[in-house]
Amino acid sequence: MTNNDILRRVRYTFDLKDSTVIDILALADTEVTAEQVAGWLKREDDDGFLKMKDVEMVAFLNGFINFKRGKRDGAQPPREERLNNNMVLQKLKIALNLQAEGVLHLLELADFRLGKHELSAFFRKPGANNYRECKDQILRKFLLGMQLQARPGEADPELE
Repeated sequence: MTNNDILRRVRYTFDLKDSTVIDILALADTEVTAEQVAGWLKREDDDGFLKMKDVEMVAFLNGFINFKRGKRDGAQPPREERLNNNMVLQKLKIALNLQAEGVLHLLELADFRLGKHELSAFFRKPGANNYRECKDQILRKFLLGMQLQARPGEADPELE
């Protein structure tokens, strides 16, 4: 999945306006313009499409954590330069204050079954025993489960 896809799905799921996305990024000490946000939300084949970089998505996810849970005291965590699906899943889990059961419930809402041990493998450090890479399909199902919980009965125009 691309960073742009993730942003579009999170924005739709939580009904975030462009101005709210700008505010969320500001919570992570990142300044963006309305034109940048509009470019990120366009389809790849549309004029004005802007590819969202990993550092921008990390800033959005960190800001989303601050938006949902409040900014923590003291220094903010260092910003990662590279991003993978495991990190996206971890940051969304933190933002939504989910335990393993909550993540599994969201996956089940999207008709995807996963064991608790399989899930914990996604949250291990790379190189650790039993570390497992989170594939696009699993992240897609998690995002769909979030949407189905937040907006039951509504069809996502992104998926049609």
